[in-house]
Amino acid sequence: MQPLVYHIPALLLESINGLAIKPGGTYVDATFGGGGHSRAILEHLGKDGRLVGMDQDMDAWQNRLNDERFTFAHGNFAFIKNFLRYYGIDKVDGILADLGVSFHHFDAVDRGFTFRADAPLDMRMNRSASFTARELLNTYSEERLADVLYLYGELRQSRRLAAAIVKARPLTTTGELLNVVRPFIKPAQEKKELSMLFQALRIEVNGELDALRQLLAQSLEVLNPGGRLAIITYHSLEDRLVKNFMRSGNVEGRQEKDFFGRVRTPWRVITGKVIVPDADEVSRNPRSRSAKLRVAELLPTSGNTPE
Repeated sequence: MQPLVYHIPALLLESINGLAIKPGGTYVDATFGGGGHSRAILEHLGKDGRLVGMDQDMDAWQNRLNDERFTFAHGNFAFIKNFLRYYGIDKVDGILADLGVSFHHFDAVDRGFTFRADAPLDMRMNRSASFTARELLNTYSEERLADVLYLYGELRQSRRLAAAIVKARPLTTTGELLNVVRPFIKPAQEKKELSMLFQALRIEVNGELDALRQLLAQSLEVLNPGGRLAIITYHSLEDRLVKNFMRSGNVEGRQEKDFFGRVRTPWRVITGKVIVPDADEVSRNPRSRSAKLRVAELLPTSGNTPE
């Protein structure tokens, strides 16, 4: 029996190329995971380069790299500025974040990330956090729960699902949850809609979109002028935030224009068209099929307008 793979990095070559790595630069892999992206970054760094690998899941510690240029930081990338300050780093030349869930989280069935096995309703990326999917499902009001399922899972039957879940409380395992929701899901759509349901719960449990907003905002403070921000997203909610931010400098997409009618933005967008995996990568790694890479470069502070 082959050992389980912690994670296969998506769009590896494309994201490394997007960072335009300087041999003596300082970089952050904000989602270290199995270390695939970090290993590739180190291959492009010289002896004076530096890499910080961040991950809020302490399980990733087992994958830390034995390289004096590498530092593992156990924490959420929402606090990237504080972590860099702690390690004596003021500015960096690039930030990479792969927002996908690691294979490890789906394969570790006791973590509750998958509907393919009965497990406790957990879904915490950071197991030292107290808020779990069980608490969410058993304490949220019906209206709030419906909003989570609709906004983060895009489930049209969110109100009926929420009503059924509230009626069936208390729920303690993924199996119990499946018994409640399956009558509202068409068999032909089961895999897709259960994935959307579990995605919605995971996003809420881990505050994923709020963390992404904080990472994006802080990137303006910690990147050097000319530094690159490379983000790999997996669903439309994340991608919309990243696209808006790189085009306008804010996640809402509000555009301000200068005297000449040019959009004021602190970024030069490198990926005019979003980068997605080719057919070969999807065949090798089916979980990469929804990955989207966007890259932008921080402009000099004077003017903050693209050429």
